[in-house]
Amino acid sequence: MTPTSLNLTMAFIVSMLGTMMFRSHLMSTLLCLEGMMLSLFITISMATLNSNSMNSLPIPITILVFAACEAATGLALLAKLSGTYGTDYVQNLSLLQC
Repeated sequence: MTPTSLNLTMAFIVSMLGTMMFRSHLMSTLLCLEGMMLSLFITISMATLNSNSMNSLPIPITILVFAACEAATGLALLAKLSGTYGTDYVQNLSLLQC
C-alpha cells in the first residue's frame, strides 16, 4: 500500500469515526461527511488515473456531484434548523414534532 493511499484511507476512517462520535452538532457531522466524500473522491480519481480505462472516467465526477448535492442539502437543513430552533443541536430534533 502506497503512503498516499494509506493517508486517504486513514482520512476516510477518521472522518467516519468523527461522524459516529460527534453527533451532537449538525455542523460537525456535515463536515465529517464532507471529509469522507472528498477522500473517497480523491481515492477513486487516483484509481481511475492508474487504470488507464476510459470507461471509469465519469465515476469521480459522479461522486463529486453527489458530494455537492449532499453538502447543499445539509446546509439547507442546517439553515432551517438554526432558524427554527436557534441552535444546531441534533438532540432538539424530534420526529414526533415534524
